[in-house]
Amino acid sequence: MGADSAGIAPLRSRLGKTGVVQPHTGICHNNSVSMTERLYYTDSYLREFTARIVERSEDGRTVYLDRTAFYPASGGQPCDTGAIAGVPVLDVADEGERIAHHLARPVDGGAVECAIDWSRRFDHMQQHTGQHVLSAVFAEWFGLRTVSFHLGAESSTIDLEGGAVEPGAVLEAERRANDIVFENRPVAVRFQDAAEVQGLRKPTEREGTLRIVSIEGLDRNACGGTHVRATGEVGPILLRKLEKVRQTVRVEFLCGGRAVRRARADYEALSKTAQLFSAPFEEVPAMAAAQLEAAHANDKARRKLELDLAACQGRELYLATEPGADGVRRVTRRAVKGSLEELRAIAQNFTAQPKAVFIATLADPPSVLLAASADAGIDAGKVLKAALTEAGGRGGGNARIAQGSVAEAGALERVLEKL
Repeated sequence: MGADSAGIAPLRSRLGKTGVVQPHTGICHNNSVSMTERLYYTDSYLREFTARIVERSEDGRTVYLDRTAFYPASGGQPCDTGAIAGVPVLDVADEGERIAHHLARPVDGGAVECAIDWSRRFDHMQQHTGQHVLSAVFAEWFGLRTVSFHLGAESSTIDLEGGAVEPGAVLEAERRANDIVFENRPVAVRFQDAAEVQGLRKPTEREGTLRIVSIEGLDRNACGGTHVRATGEVGPILLRKLEKVRQTVRVEFLCGGRAVRRARADYEALSKTAQLFSAPFEEVPAMAAAQLEAAHANDKARRKLELDLAACQGRELYLATEPGADGVRRVTRRAVKGSLEELRAIAQNFTAQPKAVFIATLADPPSVLLAASADAGIDAGKVLKAALTEAGGRGGGNARIAQGSVAEAGALERVLEKL
């Protein structure tokens, strides 16, 4: 689910049958089911609170409170963690009318003291509010609509639809987003009847009372997530990479402390690279490009030398091999480890001479190569495929050269006997 519709459904826990928010307790009762008052809807900065356990699971490790400040995973934003009665909260799940708190172990008593992991909560507030800023910027200046949001452990992403996103647009969006951060615009949360709501960035067809998150002069959207009080608290916004995902473009971003830590890590990586090149930062890209070009040229020259060497080895091996009674010169090479590709060039040059057959085997992984000259009287592809099939292996090739593999080394002997 996209973030911009994330908190609308959970608002049901504060709605009566008429769809109006219950302003005092936030709790209403339907038969024996207790609805949870969601304190994070009105105060994202609440770190500690007291609550009453109204229900437990059979093993006692899942509890339901009469009210909670723990945000459940929803709309791309992960859940809060923390402690209830000193016991770690591992997960928080939205069950529609109420919220389930999954604990590391059971807790006793009815009234409990609860504490939010503030570092995690504030990080999520920075990322989620930063997402609202970015989504509004991409919508207003570039006509791109946010269709989904994911807040990850290391970075966050938004998926945009409405056309391609050019690198220049990314830089401009980042600049505009940070300008809004520096302006420290107020971020407000209000509750309003859906029938009266106008000017939402992402219209909704939901009815009843909506929770509206607004950024002054920029954005207005229905959302149930936790947010900072002003854009200045979002901190720096850093856009990193673009990725085409089906019909959308995925933009990776980081806000606040995450952006600072990532910038520091990038700086240190670049610093180490510059030290390796013994060059200033600004010269590293050009020097790396030159080194890559030289490496490609060296690799090309190395491959040519290897082919020339293989040609010499193949011809010398041919001259050193006595022909059989039928006039055919045969060579079998066995190797324990390595690659048949190393022997392929030698085999091709050996069988480039008249009446020649070259066989090579590799024990790990169990594989075999067969090459034959045009006048050797055999079709290498057909002969090897037949031998491999009989030994439970597979492979093939053309009349001059073929290769394949078997499941275990013992089967190689059966292939060799067949050849």
